Amino acid sequence: MCGIVCMCNWNHDISDKENELNEMIDLLRYRGPDDSHTYVSHHVLMAHRRLSIIDLKNGQQPMHYKQYSIVYNGEIYNMIEIKKKLVALGYHFKTMSDTEVILAAYDAYKEKCIEMFEGIFAFVISDGKHLFIARDQMGVKPLYYAFKNQTLIIASEIKSILYYLKEAVVDNDGIRELLGLGPSCTPGRTVYRDVFSLRAAHYMIYDGDIHIHRYWMPKVKEHTDSLEETINKVRELVIESIQNQLISDVPISSMLSGGLDSSIITAISSQFITHLSTYSISYEGQKDYFKAYDYQTSMDDEYIDDMVLKYQSEHKNVTLSQEDLIQGLETSLIARDMPGMADIDSSFYLFSKEISKNHKVCLSGECADEIFGGYPWFYKEELYNQPHFPWMRDLDLKMKLFHKDIQSLNIKDYIIKQYHQSLNEIDSNDFKQKMMYINMEWFMQTLLTRCDSQTMRSSIEVRVPFASTKIFEYLYNMPYSYMFYNNEEKGILRKAFEKDLPESITHRKKNPYPKTHHPLYTKLIVEKLKESLKDSSNILYQLFDKEALMKLIETKGESFKAPWFGQLMMGPQLLAYLYQIALWGKIYKIKIDRT
Repeated sequence: MCGIVCMCNWNHDISDKENELNEMIDLLRYRGPDDSHTYVSHHVLMAHRRLSIIDLKNGQQPMHYKQYSIVYNGEIYNMIEIKKKLVALGYHFKTMSDTEVILAAYDAYKEKCIEMFEGIFAFVISDGKHLFIARDQMGVKPLYYAFKNQTLIIASEIKSILYYLKEAVVDNDGIRELLGLGPSCTPGRTVYRDVFSLRAAHYMIYDGDIHIHRYWMPKVKEHTDSLEETINKVRELVIESIQNQLISDVPISSMLSGGLDSSIITAISSQFITHLSTYSISYEGQKDYFKAYDYQTSMDDEYIDDMVLKYQSEHKNVTLSQEDLIQGLETSLIARDMPGMADIDSSFYLFSKEISKNHKVCLSGECADEIFGGYPWFYKEELYNQPHFPWMRDLDLKMKLFHKDIQSLNIKDYIIKQYHQSLNEIDSNDFKQKMMYINMEWFMQTLLTRCDSQTMRSSIEVRVPFASTKIFEYLYNMPYSYMFYNNEEKGILRKAFEKDLPESITHRKKNPYPKTHHPLYTKLIVEKLKESLKDSSNILYQLFDKEALMKLIETKGESFKAPWFGQLMMGPQLLAYLYQIALWGKIYKIKIDRT
């Protein structure tokens, strides 16, 4: 797993930009602490930071093959299968790396090669006249770009592009993204003016002009498998995906929460890896202060113990202090380059940092809920029957928090417009298909951005076996009743793996990633927020109504009754999000342009 930067100008010699290239890739050094190289020509500059996972000796980048050069971040899990086809065509290989396979596949099939790849990837290939830029189907690996003075700038993280642009500007649409949709973003957008994201399942060709194409889309097909056949097929697809993602030249570990998804990954991985290393997260004082509510009904500990006992994994529990969570808010913000999911981000960063002490690769159960229907908005009518994203509540109440100048931006209308534009991308009126698509394009992308930004900041590669096009396409056409087999969320997944799991986990109600319930955290974040507001230039004063903001702080977040986003961002988590916005405005020297 790696960090990449590319600059290209087909009309002018930009080889004098090498120093800037070096500075931009150095900002991503934690993404690849093992190695760093650059390639400089008159019109194309490439830089790469490497976290060595496969072919440790020969996988250096930028890699050159015939007339092609590449910088690449990711893993192609079916590279052996593709390599066999290329060898049959007469291709020869000097390395065991998937990077060389991508280059040979592009030489053989041009942009059609992208349809062959199963994996997580973001790459740029130059042939000296064109750039071919692509991102994986599910959007696991990020890729951002900007276009300035006839130069295309591409990078794994926004910070490298902002360095080149020399400014961080947020216009009216950026404010709508931040306050209306945040911490999610419209596919293809960021909160910054002139900085874009290449959408998942898209590729770009740059020949002086930018041409963007979608190469994968779920297709509506008739589902002819019986219930029993469907259960067996789901099992087969999930096991295949997990097994494919165990390819590595360094040891592999797994996150283990005691929930259904991570337990399945741990159970199957343990059949291929003896004494698999597993990791879980908790917080100081959690047992004393945990309070069950609709979305988080139980603590994880006993379920984790059941799995560790059954599969004899080498387990480590990472316990975080409230002070560490607060301190991590700044680093997690910088990792994401925009306000994120507050302490849900900072805890994940600190958790990943602990894992990185012993492992470079870790498997995660991320993305199962978006595909198998784990969220309440898949089955609660009051959530899915809204005219906007089901993970957002009380939009009118949210609008009242904003500064009067911001209220004039019609943020609510913007949210509804983006929601319906996404739904119009698919040719289906099926409820389940619409929910799966909107979750894949929006909610899942938000979590995958969190996953990549926080784990790569800690120099580990996280693999997400449930983020598979094969799994998604099969579930997409499966009947809704199968998805909720036995009237349980993710019922089909539970049934498919009931023999592999302790019964306590098979039927455990879905619980989200754990958040802290300690009152000390609330106290500390209130103090931090109040201290930041002593600065009259705090960006919060430009965005929020001062009276509503102060009430929110004085009530410790209780004056806003619903989660700001998803299931967890309420109370102290909402205050932490506001604090991240304040930090972001200051650290990134945000310029708000309302013209």
